[in-house]
Order: sequence, then C-alpha cells, then structure tokens
Amino acid sequence: MDLIKSLFVSASGLKAQSGRMRIISENIANANSTARTPDEEPYRRKVPTFKSQFDKELGAKTVELGKVEEDTSDFKSTFMPGHPAADQNGYVLQPNVNTLIETTDMREAQRSYEANLNVIDTTRKMLQRTIDILKA
Repeated sequence: MDLIKSLFVSASGLKAQSGRMRIISENIANANSTARTPDEEPYRRKVPTFKSQFDKELGAKTVELGKVEEDTSDFKSTFMPGHPAADQNGYVLQPNVNTLIETTDMREAQRSYEANLNVIDTTRKMLQRTIDILKA
C-alpha cells in the first residue's frame, strides 16, 4: 500500500534530519572552543551529507545521513597573547564555525523535520479514515 510506503519514507527523513540537527548542535556548542596548545588545531566544523537509498522491501527510495565530513575552510585567528594556545605572535586559532550559518541550517533542518512529521500525520489520518470507511 502506497500510504504505508510514505510513512516509511517520511520516517527516514525524520531520522536523517534528526542526525543533521545533532551535528549542527555540536558545531554550535564548539563555536568558541580553542586548542589547548599552539600545536593543536581548534574544533573543525562538521558538515552532514545525505544519501538516497533504494529500499527493496519497501520498493521506494529513502534518505539517510551519509558521511559526516569536516569543513576544510580556514580557521579564524584572534589576538590573545595570554592564552595557552597563542602562537609566538600572540594569535590563537578559532574554530571555523559561523553561528549564523549554523542557526540558518538548524532552522532549515527543523522545517524539513516538521514537513516529514506533517506527512506522517496526514498519512495516519488518511489510513484511519480508510479503516473507518471499511468498518461501516
């Protein structure tokens, strides 16, 4: 039944967006993390990817969280001469996390999650109506 397929496809979307939100939360939590020594790198932003997968049992394409990659953009540098991670010139490397971008990504992930929830809710209601009609 196609309605059951839509439930499973939307559930895969919920799981993928939930994983995406977890990664974004980790980025935000570490936005101000610095290294402990001048030789270490600070936290590097993580970027979630998605992959489409054909479910043979279901007969439909689903989505799942793919490999989590690291953002290779440059770190920011801040003048903080007394910091333990400061280099010989007094600069400390800061994570390459932009909280504005992360907040925007989180809002998009939240909207996608809610859209999948709406599909599940609508499908559930349609199935219930079908059962009610068959009972009568």
